[in-house]
Amino acid sequence: MTDCIFCQIVEGKIPSTKVYQDDVCIAFMDIQPLTRGHVLVIPRSHAGGLADLPPQTGGHLFQVGQKIAKAMRKSSLKAEGINFFLADGKVAFQTVFHVHLHVIPRTEGDGFGLKFGAEYGKPPERSELERTAGQIQEALGK
Repeated sequence: MTDCIFCQIVEGKIPSTKVYQDDVCIAFMDIQPLTRGHVLVIPRSHAGGLADLPPQTGGHLFQVGQKIAKAMRKSSLKAEGINFFLADGKVAFQTVFHVHLHVIPRTEGDGFGLKFGAEYGKPPERSELERTAGQIQEALGK
């Protein structure tokens, strides 16, 4: 896709600082890092969202993410933890519509955090969990 910034990175039309690449994906430094060392792992083939991504490619992205996370912990970054983040859809904060896995190294006091909704901490009734699970199972074809 000519208008996709990540496809342009894959094609070498836009510069990137790569940390890993293979036949399926590339991983490069995020130019707007949430923390120092923030890396993006993307498939070489365009997939706008998870529904467009072959399962084996998705699995490979996570395997590469794990390798990078291990390297971050061993590196001078001294990552004390790692967050993986993958946004699928605008409401989930996806801004570039080419699947990408964020690998975010974490250290105490790095300033990055998650904000939970007002209902967090108020567990739903078991019947609501069962009802919701049934809806998901039905959509899975079970």
